[in-house]
Amino acid sequence: MWLVMNKALQAIQTYAFGRIQQAGLGDSDFRVLEALLHKGPLPVNTIGPKVNLTPGSISVAVDRLYSKGLVTRVESAEDRRIRIVALTPSGKELIVPIFRQHAADIRRAFTGIPSNELGQFERTLKRVGRHAEELAACEEQKG
Repeated sequence: MWLVMNKALQAIQTYAFGRIQQAGLGDSDFRVLEALLHKGPLPVNTIGPKVNLTPGSISVAVDRLYSKGLVTRVESAEDRRIRIVALTPSGKELIVPIFRQHAADIRRAFTGIPSNELGQFERTLKRVGRHAEELAACEEQKG
């Protein structure tokens, strides 16, 4: 099971990530921009867990995107320790077509699988992921 999942994921990533790279984005930059596109402005510390990046990695990614003029960073009005990150107009202009192409690439990778099976597959993966997280948390508590 592990090998099959890993090989499938690697093949999909190679296919889908190639286009993202052609657009001049790295994986972490794409994930951050996509999250901001779909979730709106977010505190830096909430972006990392949403896109599976460590606190150090998310800071570097946000700094890089900020230096390219793709995101803004402003202090929260409620808590000055919190920085809110948002897409700039040029960031949105960049990510919208890239994300549309990415979504089309992912749909193409799953062509031939009926939508009801895809829905079941997604639910199953979520269930397995949640269970694995619970198991890891239990192991940490024992540790």
